[in-house]
Order: sequence, then structure tokens, then C-alpha cells
Amino acid sequence: MRAGDLLRQLDQRLLTRLSGAVTRLGQGPARPRVLPSAALLSCLAVVLAAVWTTGERPIGDRTVGEVTRVGVAAGDSIPGYVRSAAADLAALETAAPEPGDGTYALVSFTSYLTPQRAAAVFGDVPVTAVFGRVPLPDRQTEIVRIAAQRLPDDVVAGMADLAVRKDREAADYRDRAAALGGGGPAERELRQLYVSGAQVAEAEAVAYRSGCACVYAAVIRAGAGTLRGVASRAEVRVVDPAPEVRRLDRAVFTPPLPEQREVASPPADKGLTTPEPSPTTDDRVRESPVVRSATPVPTGTTVAPEVTDSSPVPRSPTPASTPPTTPPTSADTSRTASPEPTG
Repeated sequence: MRAGDLLRQLDQRLLTRLSGAVTRLGQGPARPRVLPSAALLSCLAVVLAAVWTTGERPIGDRTVGEVTRVGVAAGDSIPGYVRSAAADLAALETAAPEPGDGTYALVSFTSYLTPQRAAAVFGDVPVTAVFGRVPLPDRQTEIVRIAAQRLPDDVVAGMADLAVRKDREAADYRDRAAALGGGGPAERELRQLYVSGAQVAEAEAVAYRSGCACVYAAVIRAGAGTLRGVASRAEVRVVDPAPEVRRLDRAVFTPPLPEQREVASPPADKGLTTPEPSPTTDDRVRESPVVRSATPVPTGTTVAPEVTDSSPVPRSPTPASTPPTTPPTSADTSRTASPEPTG
């Protein structure tokens, strides 16, 4: 019984009796203790109803601060991940009924696709975001996540914004290289880092501006039958359903790169790691800046590129000492969930 119903019943019963008692008191000798007793009972009933009401209040969202990871982690077996995701997809049909709008799933491609080709793969399947990077030979490049509900238009627009940012990064690297004075070994090595960073940023800008074949994964939402249909397409490597994901802002997706075949690991980088570009006040492309090391890295050392969100909303730059990629959380659900990109 709800608190409102309880109060109505108390009103009907207690008020009727109180009114009868008042009438009898008016007709007979005074009984001063009757009214205080009745008032006390009425107050007690109101207190009990209030306690009943507080018991019906909804419990707060206990998932606040939790992040579900979907995909592969560094060192994971790629064939094992593909088998596990296929098994999850097969089991989805026999699981509890899906929400009306379907289940979120991480789709990884066999190769890098252009925005137009990615649009052809999905057709009218709802897409929420795509992952991409410029696949330069023997170089680690920035992994980006582009919000995309309309393919290919949103992806093309996101790439155009990325090209503008990469032009700014290249200019910043060159300014830093030119500002270095002297000719000591440390300065020469740092200058090489800046020049290398400028070259990579310029190549990324050119690729994004041309609408490159840079898309290698996407997050979609659909029913089990539709997800199976997507998984059967030639360009699709694996569809990893994530029924445990209810909110995208509490999920981290880490798809394998197309070149990762056996173990999830960063792509080989024969060049030096690029330093961090100086932040700009008009950085309207990425949601969180990539943090790169400005310290010279020994030849042969590989550092995984970070995932960057593409967004029209400028954010404050992350300090260089802040660890990249993973958003700060108070709790982290391991998947029944799984983890974020290695590439």
C-alpha cells in the first residue's frame, strides 16, 4: 500500500471517530483526556505514514563512476578475443530479452576503410561512433574516436576537423624545433623529435583532408539478428556484443587494429616518439588531448598511441603528467566487460 492510500484511509477512519468524539463531548460532561489522546494517535499515524514514504524512495544509481571496457587489452590473444566475441554473439539470442533499441556492439574491420566504404558496410544499421588512425608505415599515429550517427557525412566532417588540428600541431613542432639554440647532443636529439613530430602530423593532416582509408572499427546498436548480419560481411573481422553497456559515457571501447593478428600490441614504430605539442585555445577537434612524451625515446622503444575523442566542444588541455586514455573513475568493471585499445 502506498503512503497516499494509507493517509487517505487514516483520514477516513480517524477523522470520523474524532468528529464523533467531539460531538459526544459537546453533549455530555467534559472529558479533557479524550482529545489529547486522539490528537496523539493522529500524530503517531502521520509519523508512521512518513516513515512508510521514505521506504519507497528510489535508491540512487550505484553504477556512477563505473566504467565497462569492451575489446582487447595489451597482451591479449587476438584469435582468443575473436572466438570469445563470436560465442557472445551466438549466446545473445538465448539471453534475456534485449532493450527495444537493441544491444551496443563493437565492430572491428579486417582493414582500414574510407568513410564511404564504412557507410556501405553498415547500411541503415545505427552507428554511434567510429575509430580511426592514419596507418603510416612503421609509425605510431594517434587513434581517434569520431562521433558519427550519419555515415559518411559525420566521419568526413570529423576528419576535416582533425586535419586542421594536425596542421596546427605540425606548425607547433616546427616552431619548437626552430627555437632550440646551441648544438649539444641533447638539443640535437630533441630537435629531431620535433622535426619527426611535424612530419607525422603533416602526413596525418594530408590523409584526413583526403578522406583516407583510416576507419578500422565502430560502435553500433542493433538487435541480435542485425548484429549477426553485420558479422557476416566480408569487411567485418568481429562483432563484440556488449549487452552490459547501458550508457556510452560509462564504456571504453578498445578494438584491435587490423594489423594485429596474434597478440594485441602497439604497431612497430621505427621513428622516434613525437613530443607533446603546445596546447592552443581554439582546439575544437579533440575532447581530450593526446599526451606524448617530450623526452627522447631510445630507438626500438614502442609506445601505444592514445585514443582521442573528436568533438566540436573545446576542452582544457590535459597536463603532460596525466596518464592518457583512461578516464578517471571511482570503480572499474572488468567485463563481463573487457578493456581499451592497444594500438
